[in-house]
Amino acid sequence: MHQLSWLEAIVIGALQGVAELFPVSSLGHSVLLPAVIGGSWAQDLDVSAPESPYLAFIVGLHVATALALIVFFWRDWVRIVRGLVTSIVRREVKTSEQRLGWLLVLGTIPVGIVGLLLEHTFRTVLSRPVPTAVFLVINGLVLLGAEALRRRATARVPATEPVPAPAGGRGDADPASPTVTLRVGDATATMADASDDRLGRMPALRAVGIGAAQITALCPGISRSGVTMATGLLRGLSHEDAARFSFLLSTPVILAAGVLKLGDLAGPLGDGVRPQILVGSLLSFVGAYLSVRFLTRYFENRSLRPFGVYCIVVGAACLVWFGIR
Repeated sequence: MHQLSWLEAIVIGALQGVAELFPVSSLGHSVLLPAVIGGSWAQDLDVSAPESPYLAFIVGLHVATALALIVFFWRDWVRIVRGLVTSIVRREVKTSEQRLGWLLVLGTIPVGIVGLLLEHTFRTVLSRPVPTAVFLVINGLVLLGAEALRRRATARVPATEPVPAPAGGRGDADPASPTVTLRVGDATATMADASDDRLGRMPALRAVGIGAAQITALCPGISRSGVTMATGLLRGLSHEDAARFSFLLSTPVILAAGVLKLGDLAGPLGDGVRPQILVGSLLSFVGAYLSVRFLTRYFENRSLRPFGVYCIVVGAACLVWFGIR
């Protein structure tokens, strides 16, 4: 049985943490990079192989990525979980936290069901270099197409409108306490509250549609964050709110995908590679945290277009490489 080298663990661990949140498909890169390098990398890092230790390794990376998202958005998740609990106890859905919590639950259901039923089929049949490269090109076209369609539809589908923070909350606009006096942390929290309020106004069917877009990410090369952001943009969200909703929506999915397969780490697949899994997971955690920190700022005033171009160029280059090799 092929094992994982320390170099493979370090490279793939760091790559997973970054690529999972960038709209470029972490699974796609985890399939393509070993195939391009070839040799022992292609043999050791074959995600479609049923008995490969690479599967246990990927499980650890997914859990680490989800934990990084939880750490970064911990204040948001405290509010969301509190909103869900109070909603159940009081049998009401009134506050923005309650509404957003239920929208995230509803948006997670479609991909959860399909993932449980078809994840193995998607992975073993499609997680091969050529189909993955094709899907990466498609992912790039989706990102560019969403940006183009959104520009055309701006007049017909209004973008998310900013709303004031709830009265009495952290974002009160009291003349005696102007916004410029807020600390950076307070300003960030106020922006998060305003974003949650805007997202909480979404109709349930719109949230389910955005969440269902994650199903396509079961195909290696299709980015989970990319397709959810693209769908959000087409449904009238701003880049900032689309990114925020995408990251919140993906957290339980990524965590569940890892937790459901934690048995692989404790079983035979994890034998001999647990130290590499630990190092790779640590790098994945750091990479994911830095990535989400960067992307939440990036999408305040920038688009998906650079990532779309990147996916098309890399996917096409891989197809050429596989064709001539």
